[in-house]
Amino acid sequence: MVKNLTDKDFVKETSTGVTLTDFWATWCPPCRMQGPIIEQLDKEIGDKVKITKMDVDANQKTPIAFGIMSIPTLIIKKDGQVVDKLVGLHSKDQLKTVLAQYTN
Repeated sequence: MVKNLTDKDFVKETSTGVTLTDFWATWCPPCRMQGPIIEQLDKEIGDKVKITKMDVDANQKTPIAFGIMSIPTLIIKKDGQVVDKLVGLHSKDQLKTVLAQYTN
């Protein structure tokens, strides 16, 4: 299940392994389209990648720290370090291809 993160638990929850965090907002149509894709991705590769989400309206500190100006933005971290940043709507296949670089 995709875990919803807050400013308080983001660093701890994304500090080990490969993580994907979807930065989104309820009012954002592309974010609402990305949501189901993220859920499907979690079902398919959630054993290899920890998949999380963060509502940018409820949590502003973390998106500001990462310079997120547009949503959806997806940040991939490996062992706590940002290794990739994807802006805009992405298909499940696109995301699987990018994530495979960090899990294989």
